[in-house]
Amino acid sequence: MKLKKLTNIQIRLRNKFLKKGVKMIAPETVFFSKDTKIGKNVTIEPYVVIAEKVSVGNNVRILSFSHLEGVKIENNVNIGPYARIRPGTILKSGSKVGNFVEVKKSIIGKESKLNHLSYIGDTNLGKKVNIGAGTITCNYDGAKKNKTVIDDGVFVGSNSSLVAPIKLEKKSIIGAGSVITKKVSKNSLALTRAEQIEIKNYKKKK
Repeated sequence: MKLKKLTNIQIRLRNKFLKKGVKMIAPETVFFSKDTKIGKNVTIEPYVVIAEKVSVGNNVRILSFSHLEGVKIENNVNIGPYARIRPGTILKSGSKVGNFVEVKKSIIGKESKLNHLSYIGDTNLGKKVNIGAGTITCNYDGAKKNKTVIDDGVFVGSNSSLVAPIKLEKKSIIGAGSVITKKVSKNSLALTRAEQIEIKNYKKKK
């Protein structure tokens, strides 16, 4: 398809959504697909790409430099900046996917938060889950993709690795910096850390 035709299509799509009340600070930097669906009171900041098969609910805010494809976004959701939402993802009402977060083929439950620097793939998150910065789901073992299940109210500390297949049961807590390879029972704390060693008055070898 010629560049001029592509540009004309984008202009028509931008005008269509502006008329429907979508707030865009710099509409010329936002890109839509022909099948994009957007609800009421939606704000899209500059440099956002909405690829195919995306539906956006009401009261949604999509911050700059985010890329969305094949995702269903319910009401009252915040995304970005610098978020990548990949196909097969559902963001439930009140959830938040923050800066430098990638989500693929996952359900993010109501009021759950992935605020920064995380990868969540092939995962079912329940309600009111908090995923700490630097957390990743290790979903690929070199041969197949494996599932992670995180129940309601789970708190995952920063810089944790969740090695799938795995389940974190309701209201469990994962200590920061942990590598979790086994099921974690409800209302329990799981952590894996080497003991900290401190050598007093240490001098570097010359």
